[in-house]
This record gives sequence, structure tokens and C-alpha cells, in this order.
Amino acid sequence: MENILFRNFRIVDETNDFFGSIIVVNNVIKKIVKDTNNVPDADITIDGRGFGPSAVLMPAFIDLHAHFREPGFPQKETLESAALAAVAGGFSSVVCMANTNPVTDTAEKVRALKARSDALGLINLHPVLSLTKNMDGRELSEIKSLSKNELAAAGVLMLSEDGKDVEDDNLFIAAMEEAKRLGVPVSCHCDLGGENDATRRAIELGKKAGGHIHIAHVSTKEAADFIRLTKKSLPADTGFTLTCEATPHHIGATEEDARRMGDKTFGRVNPSLRSEADRQAIIAALHDGTIDAIATDHAPHSETDKAAGSPGFTGLETAFAVCHSHLADIGLQRLSALMSANPARILGLQDRGRIAEGLRADLVMVDTGAVWKVEPEQFKSRGKCSPFAGKELRGKVLMTLNGGKIV
Repeated sequence: MENILFRNFRIVDETNDFFGSIIVVNNVIKKIVKDTNNVPDADITIDGRGFGPSAVLMPAFIDLHAHFREPGFPQKETLESAALAAVAGGFSSVVCMANTNPVTDTAEKVRALKARSDALGLINLHPVLSLTKNMDGRELSEIKSLSKNELAAAGVLMLSEDGKDVEDDNLFIAAMEEAKRLGVPVSCHCDLGGENDATRRAIELGKKAGGHIHIAHVSTKEAADFIRLTKKSLPADTGFTLTCEATPHHIGATEEDARRMGDKTFGRVNPSLRSEADRQAIIAALHDGTIDAIATDHAPHSETDKAAGSPGFTGLETAFAVCHSHLADIGLQRLSALMSANPARILGLQDRGRIAEGLRADLVMVDTGAVWKVEPEQFKSRGKCSPFAGKELRGKVLMTLNGGKIV
């Protein structure tokens, strides 16, 4: 039974910010010690003093929204390169979307993908099940015949149709009702007909279904305002839950970056990079709690794909630094809530996202003072397109633990 002692660290999560030590035994946080002079011996001791005064130990990040491109698109990403990128970025748990080839629309496909990820042993992968067969919008996927236990056994914590949405209102409501029965949220990408209208539609249909609707990559002031108003006006006993996320690239980049990169090629992303006013509105919504979480929407492509106009950026390895740099006044505790505790709650994961005795030892060590230049050629991901390429960011991931294992 191997144990690790993290000694003399600033320890931060959504509610804590103190100087102390953590003892990890097997895959859990066994003990938290605030008196750093009174700690037991361990098989491995990692002393925070060796990493400088700005080293911080936090809960590992949880990504609600990534595209791992497998199966079907190895030129964009592989399961291994995606997992390496995730841990390099401080993520221990990742939800990957269903727009693969073939689409992950059955529990069998999900189990196969998760089994391969588990064999790598780097991250906790939670593949999404699509709402309709082959994401063609005509017939519900296998969600209609699965039980809660079968869904949980496959590791599925979220359903989504990705950027396609479901055009038929009745079918969309039926899918939401199945998600409610299964006890998981539906991630709505709100691309159909424009973000603002699609956000209103998803919320109104979600109210009718009565389940948990999660709005992906909120990027406009109008969408954020509507979500804020909806949250404030919801009765307590409605049975409807609304959460949402923003991406690091909508926090730290604007349409000016897209034009610089080529807004129809390398700067193209869905939803598009927005105006500075929209960016500030997203930051305000992160401050006031309207936006619950930060998710990467990691969407790697080959250079050829990007030159041809494929939308998406590579985001796992820069997420923390971008957010720490552009949300400097939000504080580490709030940032930890946005990247760890709140995503865990949205997914129903009670054993991670915070630092407490008995929880999984999913941890990340960051240097909040480190300044570094983004060099995409150094990415673990196969996708090298980033709006932050060549820019200096503050805050660097130094080490990631998944279940007590340094990955």
C-alpha cells in the first residue's frame, strides 16, 4: 500500500485556502494536516517548498465538454493523445462528446471506448451517449431502452446531440424525458438557428420535460442574460434544473483573434469568438454565478482540416492558464469551483472536485506565478490550433494525480 505525502503546500479548493499537508493512501485523501511539523513518514514525500512560493495544490479539473475524436478521426486526435493532453492540463475526469465515427449511440460503443481509456490509466473518461441514432435526429438512440444501472455501468454521466441539436421539438422533449428518467443532464449546444434563439428553445423545452438541461459554451451577452433571468425566476419545486458552462477561449479571446487567425479557417470555432462586450458579459456571468462551470470544448483538428474550415480549437493544455490569466480577480477558490467542484456536482460525482478526507485523490499542482509562452508544437494533443499561440499566460500545471497515481 503506497502512500504519498504532499507537505508544505498552499491548499485551495472551493471553500478552503490554507497552508498544510495532504496524505494520500492508495487512491484516496487519507488525512489533511494543517500542522506541517506533525506529519507521518510516507513512501513518497513531495515538498511544496521545492516548487517555490506560488505552488498550489488543488482538486484536479473536471471537463464537461471535450471531443476526443475516437473512434474514426485519428488524424485529429487519438484516445492516447487526448488523455495525455488532459493530464498535462490538470484534468483527471473528462466528458467526451458523441460526434465520432461511428457515433456513440449505444452502451456497447461507450463501454468499448471507456475500457480502452481505463486500460491507459490516465484519466476517468465519461463518453456521452447521443440523443438519437447516428445523431440523425429521426429516432431516439438506445437511451430509451437503458436502465439507470446500465447507464452507470457504461460510465455515462451526460447525454448530448453535440452541435446538431434535435430539430423536432417533440423528439427533443422525448429525449429530455428519457434523460430525466435516467437521472443525467442533457448538454445542449444551442447551435441550431443561432445561440440566443437556440438557448431559449432548449430552456423552454427543458421546462416542459422537467429534467436537467445544461447549456454548453455560452458565448453571448444575450444568452447569459436569458439564463440569469431564467435561474432567478424558476420556482423551487419545478423539477427543472438549469446549468451552463463557458469555455476558456470565450473568456480569453475575441473576434479580433479570429480575424487575425482567419475567421473562416484557423480562427473558426462554434460558437464563434465574440465581441469584447460579449467577453466581458461572460466574465461577469462567471463572477455572479450565472455560469456554473468552465469547460474546454477541446476540439482538435489536423492542420489540413483547419485550413479547410473545420471549427474548433485545442484547449485542454491551456485551460487553467487562460482562466487564471483572464480571471485574475475572481480568486483561486472561485476558479476551483468553476473547474472542479461545480462540474462534479453537475455530473453527480460526489467523490471528487474538492479536497476532503475520504475523497478520491484527484489532485493538481499548479504554479500560479509561472509565466510561459504557448507553443502549440509542444502540445501533447495532435491538434495544434489555439487562439493563444505565441501569447504569454500566467499559471502552469506542474503535476496531476488521478486516483492517487501521478499521471
